[in-house]
Order: sequence, then C-alpha cells, then structure tokens
Amino acid sequence: METENPLSREVTASGQASPEPVRFTVLGPVRAWRGETELDAGPPQQRAMLALLLVHAGRPVTLGEVVDVLWGEDPPASAVNVVHRYVGMLRRLLEPGLAVREEGRWLIRGAGGWRLEAGPDQVDLLRFRRMTEDARREGSLDLLTDALALWRGPAAAGIPAEVRAHPVFTALDRELLESVKESADLALRKGAAERVLTALREAATRHPLDEPLQARLVLALAAAGRQAEALDAWQSVRTRLADELGIDPGPELRAAQEQVLRGQAVHTAGPAGRTTREAHQPAARPTQLPPDLAAFAGRRADLAKVLTLLPDDGRTPETVVISAIGGMGGIGKSTLAVHWAHQVARHFPDGQLYVNLRGFDPTGSVLDTGEALRGFVEALGVPPHRIPAGLEAQSALYRSLLADRRVLVVLDNARDAEHVRPLLPGSPGCLVVITSRDRMSGLVTTEGAHPLVLDPLSPEEAREALVRRLGEDRVASAPQAVDEIIARCAGLPLALAVVAARAATHPGFPLAAIAEELADTDGSLDAFADPDPASDVRTVFSWSYRALSADAARLFRLLALHPGPDIGAPAAAGVVGLPVRRTRLLLAELTAARLLTEHAPGRYTCHDLLRAYAGELALAHDSEAERHAASQRVLDHYLRTAHAAGQLFSPYWSVTTLPPAPAGVVAEDFDDDRQALAWFNREHSVLLAVVDQAVRGGSDTYAWQLAWTLERFFDRQGHWHDFLAMQRAGLAAAVRAGERTAQAHIRRGLARASARLGRYDDANVHVRQALDLFTELGDRSGLAHAHRSHGWILDRQGRHAEALDAAGKALELYRATGNRPAEGSALHALGWTHALLGEHEQAAAYFEEALAATDRGNRYGVGGALDSLGYALHHLGDHRRAVASYDDALRLYREVGDRYQEAGTLGRLGDTYVAIGDQPMATTVWRQALAILDGVDPPAADEVRDKLRDLEQAG
Repeated sequence: METENPLSREVTASGQASPEPVRFTVLGPVRAWRGETELDAGPPQQRAMLALLLVHAGRPVTLGEVVDVLWGEDPPASAVNVVHRYVGMLRRLLEPGLAVREEGRWLIRGAGGWRLEAGPDQVDLLRFRRMTEDARREGSLDLLTDALALWRGPAAAGIPAEVRAHPVFTALDRELLESVKESADLALRKGAAERVLTALREAATRHPLDEPLQARLVLALAAAGRQAEALDAWQSVRTRLADELGIDPGPELRAAQEQVLRGQAVHTAGPAGRTTREAHQPAARPTQLPPDLAAFAGRRADLAKVLTLLPDDGRTPETVVISAIGGMGGIGKSTLAVHWAHQVARHFPDGQLYVNLRGFDPTGSVLDTGEALRGFVEALGVPPHRIPAGLEAQSALYRSLLADRRVLVVLDNARDAEHVRPLLPGSPGCLVVITSRDRMSGLVTTEGAHPLVLDPLSPEEAREALVRRLGEDRVASAPQAVDEIIARCAGLPLALAVVAARAATHPGFPLAAIAEELADTDGSLDAFADPDPASDVRTVFSWSYRALSADAARLFRLLALHPGPDIGAPAAAGVVGLPVRRTRLLLAELTAARLLTEHAPGRYTCHDLLRAYAGELALAHDSEAERHAASQRVLDHYLRTAHAAGQLFSPYWSVTTLPPAPAGVVAEDFDDDRQALAWFNREHSVLLAVVDQAVRGGSDTYAWQLAWTLERFFDRQGHWHDFLAMQRAGLAAAVRAGERTAQAHIRRGLARASARLGRYDDANVHVRQALDLFTELGDRSGLAHAHRSHGWILDRQGRHAEALDAAGKALELYRATGNRPAEGSALHALGWTHALLGEHEQAAAYFEEALAATDRGNRYGVGGALDSLGYALHHLGDHRRAVASYDDALRLYREVGDRYQEAGTLGRLGDTYVAIGDQPMATTVWRQALAILDGVDPPAADEVRDKLRDLEQAG
C-alpha cells in the first residue's frame, strides 16, 4: 500500500488539513486541479511556463532557462518582467490566499529561480517515471502498460507550437517513444503482443518514419496472429520511406519482414528470459579479432562514449547498434576499435567477426564487399559451394545466419557507407564497429549509427603513450625533451609511435637528441619517415590526398598558406580563387577525406602535421607566383571584408579607401551591424594572424590598412591588449610605407588603446602627435576624430574641463564638415563629461540631443546614448525612465549580438533596481552581467561579484 505524499494535502493556517489536494498533468494537455475543480492555467505562454516547472518538478528552474524556453534566442526586452508576472499569477492560482511576499507551499523561490514542490502523487510525469522504473526492476508488463495509459496525447499540448518545439518538451515525446518500444519488446518476450498493439499503433502513427518502432509493430502484429496486417504495415512504411526520404528499409525493418515471412515472429521466453526462435540454425563461432595493442594509452573519454552503447548491466543491446569511428589518417581509429572490441568481446558469446576493408589502400586494391561477405559467411560455418551468387543473396544469407545471435562485427578501414551496408546484421543482439576516414553520414542518417570522431591525443595522453612504449624512468629523466617531442607530434598517435620506435630501437640515444632531430626538421615530415609505408606519416597522409579531385587537392595545398587557426568557406574561396559555392563542395570533399575538420558549422581547421604535409605539396606542385598570388588573395579577402563590416559596425568613423578588388578575391557582404559583429567575433584570432603574416611577409600596406580598419572592433569589444599590439604593428608599417595620413589615424588609435590599459603618458603622446599630423595634413575630419578621442582620454584622467573643450572642438569640426552621425557621437561625449562632473541635467539634455542626431539604423550609437541617458536619469532620481532607457539599450545591443556592451548596461541597470528597492531584479540582471563578463573582462566581473555579495549581505 502506498503512503500518502504530504504534499498531496494543503494545510490551513490553523493547522487543519484541507480536503482539496492540487494535481497536474503534462503528459498531454497542460492542466491543473484543486480537488475536483480544474483551474484555469492562463494563456498559452503562462501554461508553457507551468509545463516547464512540471517537467523539472522538485528542482529549481532558473530565470535564464525560462526565458530560453519561452522565447529562444530572441527574447523581448520585457522578458524578465513577463516571467515575474507569470510567477505571480501561478502563485495566486495555486494558493489564492497567499500574500505577495509570503513563502508559498507549491511555487518556491530560491537558487536563482523557482521550484515547483510536487511529487509523483501530484504530477503525472513523475508518476509515469516511477511506474516505468518499477516495471523495469520487476519485469512487469502490467506496470508498463499502466504507465503508458497516463499519456493523453503529445506532451505539453496546448502551449505555443514554437515553445513546444523546444528540446525540453520534445524529449518527453522521445521518452514516451522509448517506453512504447520497451513495452513492445517485453510483450514479445512474454508472448503478450496483443496487449501493446494499441500503444504501438498510436506511436507508429505519430512517428511514421521511425524504423525501429515500425519494425516492432510488424513483429507484434504477426505475434498476435495478424500476419496479413503485419505485412501490410511493412509495405506501408516501405512506401513511405521511399516517397519521403528516397531510401529503402534498413536492417531492422528488413529483418522483421523476413521473420514474418518465415513464420518466426512468434517468440517464447527461453532460459534466463533470453528470447529464442522456434527453429535456430546452428553456426560456427568465429573469433577473428586482431591482437590488442599492448601499449594502448589514453582515449578514456572516447572509450567511455562507445562503451555507453552497451546497457548498464553489461548485456548486449536488444537491437543492432552501429558505431562509426572516424578521423584523419594516423589518428588511431583501428587501434581504438580493436582495443574496444577486446574489452566488450565477452558480451558476444556467439563470436567476433573482423575484416580490413582497405578503403584507402595506397595500391587502390579496396576489398570488395562481396569478398568480405563471403569470408564472413564461411566463418559462420557455410561451405563455399553453398554460398549463393549475387551480393543481395549473400547479404540475406549473412543476416539469416546472425539472426538471434550475439555477434560483434568490426569493419575496419571502410571506404564509405555503401562499402559496408551489405555487411550490417539485421537482427537484435549484434554490435557493429566501423572505422573510416569517411564521415559515414549515410549510416548516421539511415541506420542510426553513433558517430565518434577522434581528436589528437592530449599532452597527458601523449605522455602516457610514450611511457607505455619507453618506460616511466626514461620518460621521467628528460621532461623538457618529452615536452618537445609531444609538441612536435601534435597529438598524432602514428607520429608518436614512429618517434617512440626510433627511441626504443636506440636505447642509448638521449631523448634530448631525438627532440633535437625533430626541431631540425621543423616544417617538414622528415622526422616521421619510416620504411614501412603503413607507419610512415607522409605515406599515410598521401593515401587520402591521392583520392582527391584535382581542385580539392589544389585547395588542400594552398590552405597551407593561410595563417589559421581556422578558416571559413568565403576565405577558402579567396585562397583558391574560386566561387564560394564551388569551394564549399571542395571543403566537403576534404572534410570527408579527413584532411580537414569542420570543428564548428562552416569553420574548418587542419592538424599541424597535415598542414606541414600540405606545405610540402604546395612547394612541390605550385609555382612561387601561384603561392604569392594565393597569399595576396588571403590578405585582400580579410581586408575588404573587415572594411565592409567596419562601415556597418561604426558608420561615423573614418576608414581608409581601398582600390578595386583584384581578380579572384572573394569578400563577404553583410546585411546589418549584427552580421558584421558576428564576423568580427568569428574571425578575431584569424585577423591577428593575418596582420602578423602581412608584417612578416613585408606587405606593409595591408598591415596598416588592417590595423586602421579593425580599430573600432578591438576597442569596443574589450580586446585591448590585441588592440594595442595591432596598432603598434600598423604604425610601424605605415612609417615604413611613408603613409602620413595612416600614421595620424593609427596614432589616434594607439592613444585609445594605451588609455584603455591605463598607460596615459603614452596615450597623451600619441594623441598629440595625431592632432599635429592631422593639422599639418589639413584633414579636418581626422582632426575632429582626434579631438573626440582626446576628450575621452582626458575624461579617463579626471581632467573634465579640458575634456569639454576637446569634445566641443570635435563637435564644431563635425558640424563644419557635415558629418551628422559623428555629430551625435560628439554630443554624447559632451553629455558624458557633464555626467562625470555630476551635472546630470545638462548631461541628460546632451544625451537627448545625441539621440535626435543619431540615425536609428546606427544601433550602436543609439544604444550608447540610451545607456548614458539611463545613467543620467538614475542620478536625477527618475528611476522609472532610467529602467526604460536601459531596457531600450539592452534591446539594441541584443539585436546586434554585442554581449560586452550588454553586460555594461546590465551592471548599471542593477544599480537602478537597488535604488528602487527591487533586490530580486538587481540580483537577476547582475548575474546575467556576470555570466558575460567572467569570460571577457575579469576585473569588471569582480566588480559585479562584489555588488552581488554586498547585496546578499545587506538582505
């Protein structure tokens, strides 16, 4: 008998129990009751928040989680206020007599969010999970079917469709789907298929393309004596797969049809509950795994991922599970697959099959799929003369031999998905491990393969590998040499193995001498040469390179000229001088060959040794003129794209004029400042490397043009050390090139960078030199910018009277030159200086004037003026308007995607909430600011952290 959950009763202030418990449903429509009376859960968005609390019943849901679920990546400026309003309405709904600040029983605030304090007796989802856990523990079909009966349709029905599409809710539907499949498997084992047909049919209708589910429906119909319906269901899903996806049924569906046709779909429980067929075909027990590598090291995280494919209790999977292990040549795919296979082999008592398919063999002698199939069939006990002709018939025989058997199949070095499809079993109990340099996306899509791409070894794993091969004492005796070896091998297991083999075969060689050999061959693969082609790094790479098309091979070679650390498709198009669309196809070819890695959507990177290999090929196959042209196209791409982005990012700032783009140069276009900022952030590290490459290559014009163009991005985003270094490099290049206008602008930029880092003596020198140069050049626009920067620097030094004079000169020059956008910036500067002087009425007037002068399309200018206006209004005591002004600034910064400026505004908004006594909101916005600043500006983060601590102590 179940004990009553104390939360199923309400208690009045007098201590008397209320007869009206509260209960909720989320497995279907989102509903709530008090006693027998259904409560109005409010509009769809409020119901969505209730659904989120129900999904996480018993644990806190943070404000950030609520905003993410309700609005996704584009929340309105009022999102926080709306959430608080929903919380209040739900509290009043659940506990009508609760005072505003009284702690409730059901909806409890704490840990940065809210917790719905309810258990299985109140929430159908929790009850469902408790029942399914009991059913698994007891092997009870009754409990499982009772649990499924709690569902009344798709989870969280009745909330907005775009919210319901959030993973937190779609995961519930997947949970139902897995429980339906589990109930079907249990019913088939117990000979009670009829009991799950209703749930199976409903789930199959909602998920018509889920092949494992449809296969279970076919088997359950046949087991219930409805063979004709089973075959009709199979034909229906087969047609749907062909019409909607253009594919044939996978192994599990095909196996279900074969069992129905053979009359083998009726299952009985055998010894220890194991499912058996009425007629089991005996076969041999193969044990074909190659020896495990005795010196295997590292890869613990990768092993942990693949080991999760087996159930927790160590049993074999109840369906065919395919794991596709991919990666570049020499990364250790085969070694890991064989090591893993040895670890799990005991779970497959019916044998282990292994074949090297030689998909990237240097001789081109790829193992034919039919030959591999015939080898497997023979290993399973079928004599050669009994093997049928034709690949399809051989594959059918192979699947039949594996039916109801637990066999581990390792398919090593596959060329692609089609190379292995006929080798996949079709019945439960088998596990397939595939290695390939191909991505095997076809298997992931249609067969549900679990992809695992191997990365280079970490330094710790590389050290462990050397210890395994050379011994702890020898490795510990030369720590610096070992560090050098690990760095030169760049985490590539094959390179480490080659170096370790040289050290092992020459035990008298100091490791320092071997490290010196590697250093002497810097930039080449000579140190990793080996007489055995399978162990020679250059040769192993060549197996993938030789399979490329001519254009892909040329792109691979020329990518060695890009400074890195990664590259996007438009930049790659500039490298090779081809259209972006064509280049994307070539990048996909290089990625499929594992010569590149797409480490983020649209961003490609290359292993250090592969880059060295590409560089060797470029020297051998591409002329000096071709290599120089490619390098110039790289510089032109980044300069011209940065120029286009900068004009959107800071439309009032002066930038250098560029000549027409040379042939073959591909520059990116942007629709707005948000896209421009996203590009700057994506390419931050690359841009630093590009400037460095321009300086080292003697391309001074590119160096100073890039430094000038990138000034505003580095300044606004807080990358001040990079800002200073780039401006210094740009100034040196401009001096060498004799570009006096560039020198003036870059000195002004150097002054800002120096001031950002507190180097005011340097800042004052640079800004004075900029003012002198602009005056000599007669450049009134540049002189205005210099005065504007000078005023800002003076403000930072507390010299506000001088700052007002400098900003006033800038405003006069902007008006004289008709620079209306910059005029708004100068007005903003004057207002800020008055704010620093405590003259907030004058400051607010200037900020209002700046807003009027600033084009609404300049979201940075408008956002900055609104933020400063909020600051002035706060100090004038007009807190309501201050909050509104800050909220408007936040909306603009979020539209642009500028997290750094957003954090600053959040910090000031928190100050205003404290002033009006709203500590919860102050805490919320300061935590949001802290989440941004922790990774961008640690000193600023510490200031916010101190404010939070003071607020908590005061409360």
